[in-house]
Amino acid sequence: MVIKNGRVLIGNTFVETDIQFEKNIIAIGKLEEPGNLDAAGEYIIPGLVDIHTHGAMGEDFSDGKPSGLQPLADYYAVHGVTSYLATTMTLKEDVLIPAMSAIRNFRPSHGAKCAGIHLEGPFLCYAKRGAQAAESLHKPDAALFHRLNEASGGRVRLVTVACEEEGAIPFIQEVSQVCTVSLGHTVADYDTAMAGFAAGATHATHLYNGMPAFLHRAPGVIGAAFDVGASVELICDGLHIHPSVIRATHQLFGDRLNLISDSLRCAGMPDGDYELGGQTIVVKDGRATLLDGTIAGSSISLLDAVRNVVRFGIPLAAAVYAASTAPARRGRSQGSG
Repeated sequence: MVIKNGRVLIGNTFVETDIQFEKNIIAIGKLEEPGNLDAAGEYIIPGLVDIHTHGAMGEDFSDGKPSGLQPLADYYAVHGVTSYLATTMTLKEDVLIPAMSAIRNFRPSHGAKCAGIHLEGPFLCYAKRGAQAAESLHKPDAALFHRLNEASGGRVRLVTVACEEEGAIPFIQEVSQVCTVSLGHTVADYDTAMAGFAAGATHATHLYNGMPAFLHRAPGVIGAAFDVGASVELICDGLHIHPSVIRATHQLFGDRLNLISDSLRCAGMPDGDYELGGQTIVVKDGRATLLDGTIAGSSISLLDAVRNVVRFGIPLAAAVYAASTAPARRGRSQGSG
């Protein structure tokens, strides 16, 4: 297949060129071969990579339901996502183990590829648990992590932890040898976050949400992530974070910024009531909340996030980079394929 006259994203810049590929890209440049398709100046972008998504179309990775995984692979592909990390909630071990097993055994017949698992919990703090179920929170426990990873066939690529919790530092030191450790759902101050990063964490989960604010005398996790060169996530649905903060964060973190959907099972579905980790969420006008009004994840796709940030003023090339190359490189840098 040869596509002629497209604007191809190379690095973080669009270049007017041709592209040839079979299963993978063979050549980029002005090609002599006749084109199968004339892009006529349209954009050609990499497949998007969503490293934080719980589900969509009424399905959730935490359900442990094998029949729900192919519809998710199809949903992601339709919305431009070619790879994703199946993200689980804070749940009891006896619920998470079947979820790990289902993801391990899933082989899509078509659609997006599951590149691994993101354990968003259960190693989080109570005060910043957000929409995570309080009764299922667990102190950082490397033995529990290893049991979950074993059940997944070694497919855990990312785990979120509150670094101020008892046992968190030795947990990070050990688990960071296996996968990327991210700080999130935490009340950690700057010094505590710096200790977490020094122990081996290299990422921050949905920046601003589930952590102390970035204040001029108390920079917290956000300031620490900036200082150590960590990568960060942003939920860009226009509800979780103000557009001005998204623009500022892009300036602060540059190519370390990763766009995520943090989508729930309500993504791609109409407003109504849904379930999240054993709790009821209500979706109205696309905004998902618990019954007490606590904002939960989102109802958007990662492609929606790209469109949103461009509308907010982020250059298209930077937005696509943050939703494709940046998360893909993050995975490779941690040996996660």
